[in-house]
Amino acid sequence: MKYRKTKGWKYQLTEPFHIALGFHVESIETEFISLFGCDLFLKRYYAWDGASGPFPDVASVMKGSLVHDALCQLIQLGLLDPSYRKLADLEFKRICLQSGMPRFWAQVVYLGVWIGSIFSNGPHPMSDSKVYELL
Repeated sequence: MKYRKTKGWKYQLTEPFHIALGFHVESIETEFISLFGCDLFLKRYYAWDGASGPFPDVASVMKGSLVHDALCQLIQLGLLDPSYRKLADLEFKRICLQSGMPRFWAQVVYLGVWIGSIFSNGPHPMSDSKVYELL
């Protein structure tokens, strides 16, 4: 994953990005985000904010924050059902772990995005009828 710091947004991809997600959805396509089944594609120049809140933008959080921001953007645009917010949060944690983040800190950032969702627009991830186990 290659990116650069920018004005306005904190980071911007300098090349396309692809990742296989741990869940499957119908096809969604925007100017910079494409989601086909479990494959998420982000085009060059997609911009995001990095880690939210007090957590620093360390290497092990960058890929997870990128994917989480893209999924949350699709939810905010009404293109992905809000019930997927919980899965987006779990993907963030999974990717942070795969990127070398210690389990304790991955749980901390997961709880951070989960708590942050309380203050975001739309339903809280625990308000849906689905129950998901923590990774």
